[in-house]
Amino acid sequence: MTVRDVPLSDSVSIPQLGFGVFQVDPATTQEVVEHALEAGYRHIDTAKVYGNEEGVGKALAASGVDRDDVFVTTKLWNADQGRDATLAAFDASLERLGLDVLDLYLIHWPMPENGTFVETWSALEELRASGRVRAIGVSNFRAEDLAALESAGLSTPAINQVETHPLLAQVSLREYHQAHGILTEAWSPLAQGEVLDLPEITGIAAAHDATPAQVVIAWHLAIGNVVIPKSVTPDRIVSNLAAAELTLSDDEVTTISGLDRGHRIGPDPSTFHAA
Repeated sequence: MTVRDVPLSDSVSIPQLGFGVFQVDPATTQEVVEHALEAGYRHIDTAKVYGNEEGVGKALAASGVDRDDVFVTTKLWNADQGRDATLAAFDASLERLGLDVLDLYLIHWPMPENGTFVETWSALEELRASGRVRAIGVSNFRAEDLAALESAGLSTPAINQVETHPLLAQVSLREYHQAHGILTEAWSPLAQGEVLDLPEITGIAAAHDATPAQVVIAWHLAIGNVVIPKSVTPDRIVSNLAAAELTLSDDEVTTISGLDRGHRIGPDPSTFHAA
């Protein structure tokens, strides 16, 4: 499968379609990621809080795929915000992954009530300047959180990974991203399956002899999102990657975009306070 690389603002490119390991059992992560790499994925997304960075690292080492050909993302957990804690947490993630250099490091949640994400972002800038991470970004940041970084005179995140799917299209936030040179990356891109039985989706899938999941992933790609579907089922891992070959018409993209209801599957960044 041919997956397009898209440029980050850090002069680094990221495969637009990747493989996420949220809620993948650490005991099976190596096997699952090895299968994803064998299928052709070259972008793996994990996080400290998932507890499976070590499994991702073992899969990378065992796969035989050249390290330079795989884009790896992990994320800083909330309890590790603040300069010194961030630097220590990055070292620990890199060790668990078995890597010398990380491709992308994200602040997992803004936690604005803690007042530490600006200091934390400055620490990520230090890490990028050191050459130990190629690009830095954020996850679950609102427009006002991104504006706070700008007001502090700091660099613009390369990417913001947020819950995005047809029921939560994040139109205004994506417009903010586009205006500021920030890529949108979609987590929970299939709304945990909630969109797959919608008649608008199934009808388009039937017209293309495709699966509903492939149609939704193709919609993400068409509107410019980086997307990281997750599955532990070998056939679905392969099938999801095949969405890179599916081209939707403009009308089909508009139909899917029209499903937006502002409906969240996961936590709201405005109220999420997990430590």
